[in-house]
Formats: sequence, C-alpha cells, structure tokens
Amino acid sequence: MTLEILTADRLGPLRHGFFTRKGGASSGIFRGLNCGVGSSDQSEIVAINRARVADAMQVPTDHLITVHQVHSTEVVIVDGPLSERPRADAMVTRTPGLALGILTADCMPVLLADPAAGVIGAVHAGWRGALDGVLVAVLDAMEDLGAQRGDISAVIGPAISQAAYEVGPEFLDEFLAEDTEFSRFFAGGTGERMQFDLAGFGLHQLRGAGVGHAEWTGHCTYADAERFYSFRRTTHHGEVDYGRLIAAVRL
Repeated sequence: MTLEILTADRLGPLRHGFFTRKGGASSGIFRGLNCGVGSSDQSEIVAINRARVADAMQVPTDHLITVHQVHSTEVVIVDGPLSERPRADAMVTRTPGLALGILTADCMPVLLADPAAGVIGAVHAGWRGALDGVLVAVLDAMEDLGAQRGDISAVIGPAISQAAYEVGPEFLDEFLAEDTEFSRFFAGGTGERMQFDLAGFGLHQLRGAGVGHAEWTGHCTYADAERFYSFRRTTHHGEVDYGRLIAAVRL
C-alpha cells in the first residue's frame, strides 16, 4: 500500500510530511506505519516502516533523526546522525540532508521552518510540554541558529481534537494556576468533566510567542482509526499497546 503523507502549503518549499498509518508493514493492533521503537511491535518491522519514511524524505535511514520523547521542554540542536536518542521533545537544525522526525499518537506533532534562514524544527507537544513552554523553547533555539521568529511557519499535524479530549477538573486547575485566561480552551462536558482544545492551545502559544504563521491541519487522531493511531482510543478499547505516527521535515 502506498504511503499517505499530509503536507502544508506553508512548509511547501521544504520536503516534509505528516505520515498517516497507511502504507506500513505492521500488523495486528499496530497495523500500518508504526514508527515507534518504544512500542512492543516487532523491532524489525518498525525498522522497515522507518526506512520507508526515510526513503520518502529522501535521506538515509540514519539521517531520519528522532529523540526519546519525555514530555519535557528540552530542545536538541542536531548537526548530524545521532548514535543515541537523547531525552528531549524538540529538535532544530540548519544542516541540509537531515530529517527531523517526531512520534505522536494524540499529542501535537509540530513542524517549523524558516526557509530563508535555512533553519527547521520539530516538536512533540502534549498538554504538559505545551503548558511548560516547549513551543516557545523551540522558537528560541531556531533563533539561536539564525532564524527570524517572524519568518517562521509552524504547522500542527494530526492530534486529538477537543471533541475527543475529555479531562477532569484537576486538569483545568493546572492551566488556571498558570493563567486564568486559559479557561477559554475548555468547553463543558459531562458532569464535572470538560473538553480540552489541545491544538487551539498550541496555536495560542505559538502566536503569542510571535511566530510568523501558525496553523493546524485539522485532523483528529482519535476520530479516524483508519488513518491515525491514538493512545486515548487504544485505552478506551482496552488494547495493550498502540502505534506511533511520524511527522518529519528536512532542508
């Protein structure tokens, strides 16, 4: 099956893509393009899937760079293939021929680029990382490499939508403790539960930090099981594990 790769016009000058689960070699609950080395899928099958992504990005497999994601604000500056995956949730580079890859299954994959400066970034941002400032941290790191914040385009790929993201009152309290204005990213749910707008919050953080352009592709990982993996959907279905989607960008 052919790979399905979602792209964004604002990143158009650069090779990039938000890969769906279509076109992969995994089977069973991981059916499709599972690129998660941390999953319990067969490692050789995950390697095949990642090789297909590298081929689509037109880089050698060791030039498809991913990190050990830990819901942090850590940003890694990449200038070549890595011997080990550092614990971080964002990467930036100005080195041509490297593809920065982010793995997600409901969290936000964010690809960023200032093509004129020749600087790119990639971010894994769940609610914790976004609230703690990982999106601002990656913009700072891109500027350190010569990017102009107002020239950076940022695109949030497939992520869980507000309609599918039910949270409890303690979750809301975390956000209100940071800024009471954050209440606008919550809508009424069942009883004391609420619906959180993760992508909307991500866009707010990016725009508030002065990025030149920010958008969300509008795809909900939870709602479309044929195209996307979803941690929350897996949990609701009582499955033992889940696949990881990959998003990547290269100069």
